[in-house]
Amino acid sequence: MLTDRAETRDFAEFFAEAEPRLRVALVSSLGLELGQEASAEALAFAWENWERVLATRNPIGYLYGVGRNKARAMNRRRSRPLFEVLSVDPPWVEPALPGALARLSERQRTVVMLLYCFDWTLSEVAETLGTAKGTVQLHARRAMSKLRADLRVES
Repeated sequence: MLTDRAETRDFAEFFAEAEPRLRVALVSSLGLELGQEASAEALAFAWENWERVLATRNPIGYLYGVGRNKARAMNRRRSRPLFEVLSVDPPWVEPALPGALARLSERQRTVVMLLYCFDWTLSEVAETLGTAKGTVQLHARRAMSKLRADLRVES
C-alpha cells in the first residue's frame, strides 16, 4: 500500500497518463462495460502493487494484461453482445459491423478499434499491447481482410 507522499504523487502522475489509454484499450478489447470494470480493477491492482508495476519495462502494457485477466475471471460467460448499435434512422454505423467485430479474435479486434476508431498510432498500440509494431500491422491487415469479407465490402 502506498504511504509515502512522493510515491503517492508519482502514482497520481502515472494514473493521469495511464488511465485513459488503459481504459480505451480494454474497452476496445472487451466492450464498454467489462472494459471499464477491467480498467478500474487493473488500476486498483497498480495502486496496491505500485513498486511491482513500476519495476516492469512497460507498466501500461502490464496493467493491460492484468485487466484482461481480471475481466476473464469476472465474466466467464458473456450475456451481452460485445458492442450494441442503437436503432436510429439512418444508422450511424453499418448494422452488421458489431457482429463482424465480435467474430474477430480479441487481439485483432483490439488492434482495429485502437487504430481506426481511436486513431492511435502503431507505436502506441504496440507499446500498450506489449508487442512489436510489425505484429500490430499484421493483426490490422488480417482483421481488415476478415471484416471486408464478412461485410462483403471490396477494398
